[in-house]
Amino acid sequence: MTHEPVELVIFDCDGVLVDSERIYCRVDREVFADVGAEFTEAEMAELFIGSSKAMLTALVEERRGKPLEPDWQTPYKQRYEDALDAELTAVEGVTEVLDALAVPYCLASNGSHATVARNLDRAGLLSRFEGRRFSAHDVPRAKPAPDLFLHAAATMGVPPERCAVVEDSPYGVEAARAAGMRAFGYAGGLTRADRLMGPRTVVFDAMRELPGLLFS
Repeated sequence: MTHEPVELVIFDCDGVLVDSERIYCRVDREVFADVGAEFTEAEMAELFIGSSKAMLTALVEERRGKPLEPDWQTPYKQRYEDALDAELTAVEGVTEVLDALAVPYCLASNGSHATVARNLDRAGLLSRFEGRRFSAHDVPRAKPAPDLFLHAAATMGVPPERCAVVEDSPYGVEAARAAGMRAFGYAGGLTRADRLMGPRTVVFDAMRELPGLLFS
């Protein structure tokens, strides 16, 4: 099978650029239990990685059996910030990958602009994505809809078929496929490799492998 040459690499943020998913899943589990929604570690990895805020809230409400208050997460924000301040790092090998890329790259995340910027800054990556950060808050629908990736590609001036998306969640690879882009599923984090597999998708488990896979 032949592919259009890659002219733009679109990275997800959490779990791809910054090793935040383990932190979020641990703190999420504590917070969800506190509001009456118990989840196992396996469920956390399967249900919440890559989800939007709306999806997350719906899952918690379903498990607890009643609606949440609109500002239910506010009392817990500092708990997340403290954990991220203490523990967040760049994904192993990602700085070498960014240095090695010979084509433009950008970031497209379901997270807010403010959250993405803080996490990139914590991991020492903020300057690498100045003017090239896209959030689901910029488009009508978050991942797994294709809107965010299509918006990023259009802004960067590259046709979808010449874009490669690097994701670590089923929601993300689904969005990439729906956008007509090649997907590269990073299985070096919490998501099982089999949950990333599918059409037009390469699954890999070491970030340093990525440049060779993108242009092979």
